[in-house]
Amino acid sequence: MRRMLAGELVSRLSRELRVRRSLLYRWRDAYRKEGSSGFRPIGRPEWSLENKAKKTEDRITELECKIGQQAVVIDFLRRAFKRFEELRQPNKGNGGTTSMERSRP
Repeated sequence: MRRMLAGELVSRLSRELRVRRSLLYRWRDAYRKEGSSGFRPIGRPEWSLENKAKKTEDRITELECKIGQQAVVIDFLRRAFKRFEELRQPNKGNGGTTSMERSRP
């Protein structure tokens, strides 16, 4: 905007910035009319920075919840595996069978 308002050629800016001249003129007119607030996002509302930030926060919350659920499952599986290993230990009693094996009559 500063360069346009300082008198720089719009066609030169258009080539340099790779932006259509018509868009530069629209931006200039919006700036003249509303100042910097004239540059609010145009189009779908989900493109605004506030909505992107909200979506990002929601996604972070969702992923943190999933991590918590997975931590619970991992803890359960660790305890189950530990218990299973304890049951597989050899019987320390009479030197007979292990605790997972059944003795046959």
